[in-house]
Amino acid sequence: MGALMIYLKLWAWIVLIAMLIVTAWASNIQSIFDLINNFSKDPWWIATLFDTYFAFIFFWLWIVYRENWSIPTFGWLIAICLLGNIAMAIYLLKAIHKAQNISDLFRRDAT
Repeated sequence: MGALMIYLKLWAWIVLIAMLIVTAWASNIQSIFDLINNFSKDPWWIATLFDTYFAFIFFWLWIVYRENWSIPTFGWLIAICLLGNIAMAIYLLKAIHKAQNISDLFRRDAT
C-alpha cells in the first residue's frame, strides 16, 4: 500500500472518529430536531444544506460508478443522507481495504 493510500486511510479514520465524537457531544446538548425547527428559515442554513447534500450526491455517484448500480448503492445513499461523513468515511475505509493501489479506488468493482 502506497503512502497516499495510507494517508487516505488515516484521514478516513480521523474523520470517522471525529464525527462520532462531535455527533455524540452535540446530541447530548441539543436534539437535531430542535435545530431544524430553529434554523429551517435561515437562508444560510438552507444554502449549507443544499451544498452538503450536493456533495453527498457527488460522493454517492462515485460509489455508483464503482459498484455498477447495484442494489447496495441505494443503501449507501440512505446511509450517506442520514449519517453524512460517518457513512462516507466507512465506505472509503471499505474501498481502501479492497484496493491494491490508488488507481483501484477509481476503477469499477469487478465483483
